[in-house]
Amino acid sequence: MINLSSRKHKILVVAAHPDDEILGCGGTIARLSKEGHEVHILILGEGATSRDQSRNIAKRSAALKKLRLSAEKAAKVLGACRVHFHDFPDNRFDSVALLDIVKAVEQVKEKIRPSIILTHFAHDLNIDHQKTFKAVLTATRPMKNETVRAVYSFEILSSTEWQYAHPFPADTFMDISDFFARKLRALKEYAQEMRGPDHPRSSRGVTLNAELWGLKTGTQYAEALQLVRQII
Repeated sequence: MINLSSRKHKILVVAAHPDDEILGCGGTIARLSKEGHEVHILILGEGATSRDQSRNIAKRSAALKKLRLSAEKAAKVLGACRVHFHDFPDNRFDSVALLDIVKAVEQVKEKIRPSIILTHFAHDLNIDHQKTFKAVLTATRPMKNETVRAVYSFEILSSTEWQYAHPFPADTFMDISDFFARKLRALKEYAQEMRGPDHPRSSRGVTLNAELWGLKTGTQYAEALQLVRQII
């Protein structure tokens, strides 16, 4: 599991889209919050208009408002401290200069000064996830006054497992047996983003995945992470 020693940490979860933070590490957020750590969430993308060719302003505004309200409600279920938002275009992060995404991460990071960051896997199929990972690594370069001592990646169903050339190299596992029900409650706040039971991004898919990681680690439910970098 994440090396937290005995002191309380400030932890930042950096997600590309609303619901990624819950799908990827919702149980971990709930557990760390319950244990007294200060958990913040940064959502970089608007997460609302990738299928809207016209990008109608009124429609976009209503969708963004609804998604941000869902994110705040989900964070409250998990006990997270605060959700921070940016508005990069959904599934179009590759149309944005990487430096702009880096600056968005740095702005929140400098305000919070976290010691641990959780973010996307470098090789996810989704381009926004890839750009988010690269921005986090750039924003947390291990220089003299950098506060971040560890960076972890999480998996996102219907993105991570679909990048067949780069299977997720999980090496850290969080027992979320006591917090899995809370993760499912948080996902209910994103009902508009969830899919039917035959899709990986469904309550059934999330449950099966947590059970599988649990079977592999001797727990009831678990979330898998990859340690990207740790400075001890």
